Amino acid sequence: MRKLLPLLSTNPHGGGRSALTCRFRCGDACFHEVPNTSDNEYVGDVIAGALSRRSALRAAAVVTVASAVGGAAVLGNAPAAEAKQPQESIDGARGLRFAPVAPNTADQVTVPSGYEQNVVIRWGEPILRGAPAFDSENQTAAAQAGQFGYNNDFLSLLPLRHEPHRQVLVANHEYTDEVLMFRGYDPENPTREQVEIAWAAHGLGVVVVQEEHRTGRLTAVTRHRLNRRLTATSEFELTGPAAGSALVRTSADPDGRTVLGTLNNCSGGTTPWGTTLHGEENINQYFANGSSATDKRYGVGTGASERKWERFDKRFDLKQEPNEVHRFGWVVELDPYDPESTPRKRTALGRFKHEAAQPRLTEDGRPVVYMGDDERFDYLYKFVSSKRMKKGSSRAAHAHNLTLLDEGTLYVAKFTGDSPAAEVDGTGKLPSDGEFDGSGVWIPLATAGPDGAVSHVPGMTAEEVYVFTRLAGDKVGATKMDRPEDVEPSPRSGRVYVALTNNTKRGTTGNAPADEANPRNVNKHGHVLELSEHWDDPSSDGFAWRLFLVAGDPADPATYFAGFPKEKVSPISCPDNVAFDPHGNLWISTDGNQLGSHDGLFGVATRGERRGELKQFLTVPTGAETCGPLVQDRRVLVSVQHPGEVDGASVEKPASVWPDGPGKIVRPAVVSVWRKDGRDIGV
Repeated sequence: MRKLLPLLSTNPHGGGRSALTCRFRCGDACFHEVPNTSDNEYVGDVIAGALSRRSALRAAAVVTVASAVGGAAVLGNAPAAEAKQPQESIDGARGLRFAPVAPNTADQVTVPSGYEQNVVIRWGEPILRGAPAFDSENQTAAAQAGQFGYNNDFLSLLPLRHEPHRQVLVANHEYTDEVLMFRGYDPENPTREQVEIAWAAHGLGVVVVQEEHRTGRLTAVTRHRLNRRLTATSEFELTGPAAGSALVRTSADPDGRTVLGTLNNCSGGTTPWGTTLHGEENINQYFANGSSATDKRYGVGTGASERKWERFDKRFDLKQEPNEVHRFGWVVELDPYDPESTPRKRTALGRFKHEAAQPRLTEDGRPVVYMGDDERFDYLYKFVSSKRMKKGSSRAAHAHNLTLLDEGTLYVAKFTGDSPAAEVDGTGKLPSDGEFDGSGVWIPLATAGPDGAVSHVPGMTAEEVYVFTRLAGDKVGATKMDRPEDVEPSPRSGRVYVALTNNTKRGTTGNAPADEANPRNVNKHGHVLELSEHWDDPSSDGFAWRLFLVAGDPADPATYFAGFPKEKVSPISCPDNVAFDPHGNLWISTDGNQLGSHDGLFGVATRGERRGELKQFLTVPTGAETCGPLVQDRRVLVSVQHPGEVDGASVEKPASVWPDGPGKIVRPAVVSVWRKDGRDIGV
């Protein structure tokens, strides 16, 4: 048997992340107590069980079946695929016909043979009129406010009518790493200028890009009329059922409807009506002096914050402004085509650590938004709008569609396995039925309408449900998950794919044990679940689910690739963001690879005889994470986030020279990849 790849199991920071990444990205969440101390059952061990050959043979496909009695979806069986080519072959599912990149630790973006790449835009490049060229040694807050922000994550490309070969690129700027931004940075005594630069480097960016007609190369169009930066001090509007609530009012905003800034925007989504959605994730780390039980449930610390922003703006000090933190942790909706519009924080979608938010339409045109709460032992959600999308580009249709996410019902998921609890012990032993699967229900939390909102959670008002959504999930017994991050419905099949990155606390002393819906104890590598809504109706209140991938070294018996032969797939660890290509393949980016290689981007077939065939498409440089994947016919876009973020690194002692070479400051950037022959990706 092939020797297992090395495991970085001694690292206490989530997966293979450096301590520096944990410190600035999520406020050292791995070292804090698990915020969810409720006694809900835990969804942890679905995957541990589906690891045998017998399970692999039986779990190759998910099939939606309309029951004559209840109309429920069930997960059907299909024979395992037989691969006819070795992994190194360019044969494969359509869209995945490339020679996979081998695991590596090269300080570069490594792409398959026959492909080329370019840096589309870097941190600090000017995008607004009047913004100066980037100068890392003389950076100012005013300059940064007109330049591309730091640590790009989610990406969306939208068409730009009447301007041939141009598109609108929208990017999240998740967080700042001041140690890698400022020479001589003193974390105990940041200067006001450094703090204000960091405020300006957070948020969202909109920039028009020009595509080269014969390739997939993209270049930024500086100073275009649609280019825009939204920062930690820009104005945002609270809308929906929690807007105006006493829980979101502050001394600066007694009406509770206008918020300054958006923070820690991780992934997001693109709506069918032409806007983008942006999830505010690890917002707890920006606030100091939290104290209440609700603060603790959201991971807010009781002392000073890492960045010390509270020294320069009292709204970050919860002793002075206890409600300011309630104004973050939402999904933001942005209209990229209107640079004068005010982005909206949609409170009907609930407040938690939003990784992403991706809509799908019901048959009658109502959007359904799937969302994961990226925390150990937290929950999976969806929002079903009560309004139908209006088609067309008229002003009336546009105005109506900008209200779609303010009215509807918010749900949380509860998973049930179909095996006796005694057969699920967290060791990976297969239950007697030979597979890990089951059913689930969507539990309603609150419904917002034109005349107000109604809570479905005993003991909580509707406003409390929306502001303290985690507590509402606790009360109704939602299933505790292994860090549910990106959740994407397939545009082709309607099946919903949930990336669960990892959870090394699962099954440990004092924490919830494994059950049949989330796999292995001490889950270092994560997994991907596949859900099928009843009747293939996204507004349904029930679903069927099954294990799709169990990540890790394919030579490890505790891995699974939807029944595809494991000797013919790439190793993968810590799935994070997901996206679909035009052929229906699922693409997975990773965060915190624990297999000794750099993070990367992988494509996997979701149907047909090659279902489960997974290939690595690229790797990112030293210390970096792969974010925001976007796969079009002729290009793949990724965000290369936090390159060089390695323990002990600094501006003076860089751990990476990407993207500009030795002697240049390390800069997060967006990269485009295309085929040298100009043909479509992977065909």
